[in-house]
Amino acid sequence: MTDVSARLADVTDQLVLERLWLLFRHDMSEFSGALPNPDGTFRSDRLRAAFAQADWAPYLLSSGPSPVGLALVRNLTAPTRVLNSFFVVRGARRTGIGLRAVREVVAKHPGPWEVAFQDRNVAAVGFWRRVAIEIAGDAWTEERRPVPGRIDLPPDTWITFNARPRHNTERDGGEIS
Repeated sequence: MTDVSARLADVTDQLVLERLWLLFRHDMSEFSGALPNPDGTFRSDRLRAAFAQADWAPYLLSSGPSPVGLALVRNLTAPTRVLNSFFVVRGARRTGIGLRAVREVVAKHPGPWEVAFQDRNVAAVGFWRRVAIEIAGDAWTEERRPVPGRIDLPPDTWITFNARPRHNTERDGGEIS
């Protein structure tokens, strides 16, 4: 198995995260219909918020020396944290990196969590349900909610679960309890 680390990003990581963000938004455009801006970039207000707002945390996902993804967490001071954006590059998918990265990120912020995804993104549906089962067993819920300000899109699916802190003696693949 390939190792992965989820490290809180700082300003020196911003350019790498901006590049990963473009890949992420390109992948998501298949489901949202979003087109690039005239300069070839995609909307990046969430990425900017992750670096600028105290209630957000940007994570850089790496495997060895290679960046392999990103995770943006919001609502850090709220009762329920939200995994706002999560992305793993295609070359690292289906290796277990995504699951291990999510487990690492949520363990850093124990408590209730929510994650949204689109039902049309079949790979995401299976992935997020697997994440919920791995982290919370049977103690998770799923519901559909309208996308704010986007009546043209089908509702997002939201999964809610509770993450407890990871014990120091646990290894990747062990339970979070």
